[in-house]
Amino acid sequence: MASPLTEAEVVRVRVAAKINLALRSGSRRADGYHPLATVFQAVSLYDEVEARLAEPETFSVTVIGDQADQVPTDDSNLAIRAARLLRDLVATEPVGANLVIRKSIPVTGGMAGGSADAAAALLACAVLWDLDVSPEEMRDFGARLGADVPFALTGGTALGTDRGDQLAPVLSRGSYHWVLAFSEEGLSTPEVFATFDELGRGNDHELEVPPELLGALVSGDPVALGKALINDLQPAALAMRPDLGMILEVGSELGAVGGIVSGSGPTVALLAANEADAVDLSVHLSSLGLCRAVKRVSGPVPGARLLN
Repeated sequence: MASPLTEAEVVRVRVAAKINLALRSGSRRADGYHPLATVFQAVSLYDEVEARLAEPETFSVTVIGDQADQVPTDDSNLAIRAARLLRDLVATEPVGANLVIRKSIPVTGGMAGGSADAAAALLACAVLWDLDVSPEEMRDFGARLGADVPFALTGGTALGTDRGDQLAPVLSRGSYHWVLAFSEEGLSTPEVFATFDELGRGNDHELEVPPELLGALVSGDPVALGKALINDLQPAALAMRPDLGMILEVGSELGAVGGIVSGSGPTVALLAANEADAVDLSVHLSSLGLCRAVKRVSGPVPGARLLN
């Protein structure tokens, strides 16, 4: 007998964006990837993915919300690819799904929006089709889709190595208050890495996350964390988008205790000492017109979670 959730009209999953508190990268390997050591933090900026039963072998996606027109709706969409992968690897009978993605995470913004949607689609379709998939299997499937997908499933704060998909939990006390500055146009992750290579920024020695950053997370000290933020891709992102440097400078002048380009950018994440400072920072930054939008978030938060 099918489970009640299988018979439900819709399965909804909420999934968080990520910030890279530290991102260390080596030079491009022969397989085309860069070895990474990164500390992820999931923050309270969410996409939602709905999955509904469809005719067998029918898969579709509709995208609504912020920047929805910039998200592909063909078979290149990561959520569709996630559903098809789950079908291929686990389903024992023909299945289909109609997906709806409600976007809030910026598109090509360095916050893993596409990977988050893939993670949400994996969870939603596993429940919709009543599949028996363990969390470990889900993370393995996610890694086949993209290096950030396993973290989108788990959330919290974690250390990622290899391509960023090998995860280990990181002890983090307290909550951290961020102000995000969104840009009008995204940045292509492959192009940022190509610029990174052109600049010769890769470190072929052992990659290490700053111990000061890990210590700040353990102690729950936002000021110490702000001083330890590091992103090896940031010089490449700033070379491609010098305006991001101005946002970082202005953020510091407005009282941020730290600032960083998130991942491959162009989203700039400014860390405030507390919630009240984050409110002030977001209000002042919004008034300057330096970016498309400003959003106040906190972290860490959980990864992909069922809403029904």
